[in-house]
Amino acid sequence: MKKCVCLFFLSFNWYTYHAQSIKKTLPCYDLGQVMKVEPTPLYKPHLDASKSFGVKLLQDSKAVQKYINNGKFHKIKKTGKGYRVQKLDYSRAWMVSKGKLMLEKIGTRFSKETKGHTFTVSSITRTLEDQCRLRRVNANAAMGISSHNYGNSFDISYVRFNSTLRNNPKMEVALEKVLKYYYDLGRIYYIKERQQSCFHITVRNY
Repeated sequence: MKKCVCLFFLSFNWYTYHAQSIKKTLPCYDLGQVMKVEPTPLYKPHLDASKSFGVKLLQDSKAVQKYINNGKFHKIKKTGKGYRVQKLDYSRAWMVSKGKLMLEKIGTRFSKETKGHTFTVSSITRTLEDQCRLRRVNANAAMGISSHNYGNSFDISYVRFNSTLRNNPKMEVALEKVLKYYYDLGRIYYIKERQQSCFHITVRNY
């Protein structure tokens, strides 16, 4: 009897460990379901612009590292003229070269327009795994493909300026003025995301 009980527990432990191992190796998203989600007409230009950089859909850390290794992705500094990058728990501070350059241009112009103030970058490049983790804590996170998944999009908070979280209508207007300037030049697309209190910016392959 004792032998049977021991065998049962050994089998149960092996099954539990094996099931957990399989779970760890499987992605936390269903790629088929992700691909089925149709972008809104407002968002579609963002995805079209993202796909023009020759970066394949970033599914995991290995995919990001590949583009870092071949020089396609460039590191975004934590601070720059006119901007600060907040602690990134669900995204990575890497972008294609035009993305990095555009962020720096937006920061420089914003600093000049506001006489030295700074805005906060709240999200940069995300993998599908990052997005999956984000959805666990934020139900508003995109279910389908995001332009963040290609390394040419970033979010700027419109409620956090000079590293201070509070509504600042004057700074918000100044920031959108800068974004509209680059939108009119054909350099970016942007959307004001009210649920996330940020501007979602996608850099075009101009």
